Amino acid sequence: MSQKVTTGVRPTLRIADKNQIPATEPERQYYFMDIAKEYLRQLSEEKGNPLTFHVSTFGCQMNARDSEKLVGILEKIGYVEEDSEEADFVIYNTCTVRENANNKVYGRLGYLNGFQKKNPFMMIGLCGCMMQEPTVVEKIKQSYRFVNLIFGTHNIYKFAELIVTALENSYSEHAAGHGTSMTIDIWKDTDKIVEDLPVERKYSFKSGVNIMFGCNNFCSYCIVPYVRGRERSREPKEIIREIECLAADGVVEIMLLGQNVNSYGKNLEQPMTFAQLLQEIEKIEGLERIRFMTSHPKDLSDELIQTMAESKKICHHLHLPLQSGSSRVLKEMNRRYDKEKYLQLVDKIREAIPDISLTTDIMVGFPGETEEDFQETLDVVRKANYDTAFTFIYSKRSGTPAAGMENQVPEDVVKDRFSRLLSLVQEKGRENSSRFQGSVQEVLVEDENREKGTLTGRTQHNLLVHFPGDKELIGKYVNVSLDTCKGFYYFGHIVEE
Repeated sequence: MSQKVTTGVRPTLRIADKNQIPATEPERQYYFMDIAKEYLRQLSEEKGNPLTFHVSTFGCQMNARDSEKLVGILEKIGYVEEDSEEADFVIYNTCTVRENANNKVYGRLGYLNGFQKKNPFMMIGLCGCMMQEPTVVEKIKQSYRFVNLIFGTHNIYKFAELIVTALENSYSEHAAGHGTSMTIDIWKDTDKIVEDLPVERKYSFKSGVNIMFGCNNFCSYCIVPYVRGRERSREPKEIIREIECLAADGVVEIMLLGQNVNSYGKNLEQPMTFAQLLQEIEKIEGLERIRFMTSHPKDLSDELIQTMAESKKICHHLHLPLQSGSSRVLKEMNRRYDKEKYLQLVDKIREAIPDISLTTDIMVGFPGETEEDFQETLDVVRKANYDTAFTFIYSKRSGTPAAGMENQVPEDVVKDRFSRLLSLVQEKGRENSSRFQGSVQEVLVEDENREKGTLTGRTQHNLLVHFPGDKELIGKYVNVSLDTCKGFYYFGHIVEE
């Protein structure tokens, strides 16, 4: 779906000769970056200072990585980043996994409208998973007509081109007080993967790396396959090349990203397993840590477990979403494993990697969930010994099979179960995480706390550690004694070698 909704007069910004536009990517996008840069120069002259931007990210780490791409392109064309949402270009990279994520965005849009009325240079953009829902786009067209640019998950690589279109369609009208022109470019799906575009990393020493996009699992409660499309894997040589460049630029830790990394490589002309990809990545010089998420229990292979056990770089942390401990509910969820298989998998992982840190996702209140089903979930929490679990209340997402299921669980029952689950997760988490107390662990220093002179970093087990130190250590590995366990994090001190 690609369309333009226009009010007001025709704009004055125009491309002189569209015949010059390259047909191939990414050359086409760099062409539009040059055009956008010229537009920004003109607008900055008119305003009297450089135009600013602000990117707000909702949702998962894949969204966070996408936002780094947005920032890279915005800086390339001449925008200057600022923390405030009073910037000249504000873009929300949205999530739609739960309904409250959508409501957050609507609330923030109303807030932005007030800023836009005071700033004739301001543009507002929306992208990400939420924009792949037709009902959402219709609502924005009807109720939030001041939004200038809307695009989805499949064409983020076209961001420079879309900025040019939005500037041409919107800026002159908005600045003249003639209303807003809304540029909408939503794709239902794609098989395209475009590389080699600007990226501005949040951290100089660590980075996410997309290895695949989309999802084929169709869990009955989940909207992701509908908004992210079908699975498509990047070519291994492209992934390796990107990580080699990152390592050469000082990156020591990477996070491999995909909706289900265990499915990597199945659609390649020359299939490669995820474990085989990890083995190749391990050879890259300068890279010290490898993380990945998310791993679906249904196809976590013995090969992957062995690769993790033998690796010197893959972190001993695995995020293994459970969702429910009830085999009956898991079948209704279309998860394609049962309680017994899940626990067998946990035992197999712990046997191969005894110090593994396991984390998970657990949902409460799936349609038809009984107290007996819930007790099965608590049983898995007791047996699996998670370091932590991300707990959620089921959120009805229109367009998913679960949304039409009968026997929706009453709100008061859900809240009671959620409270009991959270209490057990916290109890078991404190117990399991404390096993490292008194040990010395290698920590990658990530940031300085609000309290000056206190640093924060993570162990290979993904445990958060706070300790005194100089901010010059950020991005470096240090040995830290884990002195006091506070449940999901530690206080410690640096141990000199």
